[in-house]
Amino acid sequence: MFDKKPVLNKKSEPRIVTDKSKAGLFKRTIMRVAVPSETPKMFEKILIANRGEIALRIQRTCREMGIKTVAIHSEADADAKYVKLADESVCIGPAPSSLSYLNIPAIISAAEVTDAQAIHPGYGFLSENADFAERVEKSGFVFIGPRPETIRMMGDKVSAKIAMIKAGVPCVPGVEGALPDDPAAISAIARSIGYPVIIKASGGGGGRGMRVVHTEAALQTAVSMTRNEAQVAFNNPTVYMEKFLENPRHIEFQIMADSYGNAVYLGERDCSMQRRHQKILEEAPAPLLNTKLRDKIGERCAEACRKIGYRGVGTFEFLFENNEFFFIEMNTRLQVEHPVSEFITGIDIVQQQIRIAAGEKLGFRQKDIEFKGHAIECRINAEHPFKFTPSPGRITTWHPPGGPGIRVDSHVYTNYFVPPHYDSMIGKIIAYGSTRDQALARMRTALSEMVVGGIETNIQLHQELMQDAAFMQGGTSIHYLEHKLAKRAKGF
Repeated sequence: MFDKKPVLNKKSEPRIVTDKSKAGLFKRTIMRVAVPSETPKMFEKILIANRGEIALRIQRTCREMGIKTVAIHSEADADAKYVKLADESVCIGPAPSSLSYLNIPAIISAAEVTDAQAIHPGYGFLSENADFAERVEKSGFVFIGPRPETIRMMGDKVSAKIAMIKAGVPCVPGVEGALPDDPAAISAIARSIGYPVIIKASGGGGGRGMRVVHTEAALQTAVSMTRNEAQVAFNNPTVYMEKFLENPRHIEFQIMADSYGNAVYLGERDCSMQRRHQKILEEAPAPLLNTKLRDKIGERCAEACRKIGYRGVGTFEFLFENNEFFFIEMNTRLQVEHPVSEFITGIDIVQQQIRIAAGEKLGFRQKDIEFKGHAIECRINAEHPFKFTPSPGRITTWHPPGGPGIRVDSHVYTNYFVPPHYDSMIGKIIAYGSTRDQALARMRTALSEMVVGGIETNIQLHQELMQDAAFMQGGTSIHYLEHKLAKRAKGF
């Protein structure tokens, strides 16, 4: 099905751009920055600055809206489905992401040579890179996401926490700003919060730059190690301290806001099933959560967006313990798990992203949004289901499930080669039902139908979780899966 070559405009023949000197060949003056207007004009062509299932997901919405797409790709992704289906494609570099999907000059040049009007960053890679967003706008294109200054503010955990405190969003007890250098002052702060505490990198993310401290004797070493790790990983040694919650759930709220001060929330998602701070599966709404409390926190998130002038879609992430919410960070981009929110609201979040970036007002208010049913998403990764070792290679068989309430988001097909250079996720199965029990039953059926040959996947892990008594009851903590895996490894 995907053997044919794409039909390309002559000036957008696949080419490789790997450095600034080559990227500069296509510089020119263009002014396409969207300005809020009563009669905004929709984009005619969008460049998708990403790969994998999210590139195809964005492409599908663009096609539905009548918008042409440009797919950028590395040499390793030349045969990808979304590349073949795009209106135009541009090879921007070799397989390593540092030379391709993170190569800002190459991406800007690809947008210039194809006459794209806007750039959608997807998730991961450069999606929360304020410098990239700024470069996109200064080059005359529209960045489909928040303003650069907003990304910068919310990307720094210290400034984000200060902004949320001012906006009335509940935060984890802890120091409001960065930790001082004075060891005595650090010890005093920890004692005032109460052990255990957690030291976090201000510029951290993805589970990196965190260290839990249970005693004062270990405090100074932990702070020093976290600072060093933060400097190496994020080029920012700033760290802060919070109370370490012993057994919380991870619950996040999906929001969207336009350029006119309108903001809404699309309910919450429970993302507590994690391994090493990485999400395995997600569901919406969160089980066993009081509706009034959900609406209270959701409205505070929407109000925070109004106060900081947020534009686009985003996610407020919270730890939830003892019936209290504590803000931990905001993701200023589309989330991997956005389909579960789409299922329970009936709203295409990617389409709303594009409409907001084009200068349109939100077409609905909070009172218009109805939450119906339940949705669960399982991330399908090319890895051993319990050892979690990556399993790149040729997929010899690909048979996705179907049936009522089942959605599969994936760029994979039979004979597709999973490259070893990127994240191991090869797709997502989303199951929807009128109740949580029905969604669970449909997911079990879908997982039993899913066949992937030639590589290892984590499908067996998901099948075990769908039968797990604690998960079926709902409300497991962020530590549950790791404890379960540890017991399994010991033969319990």
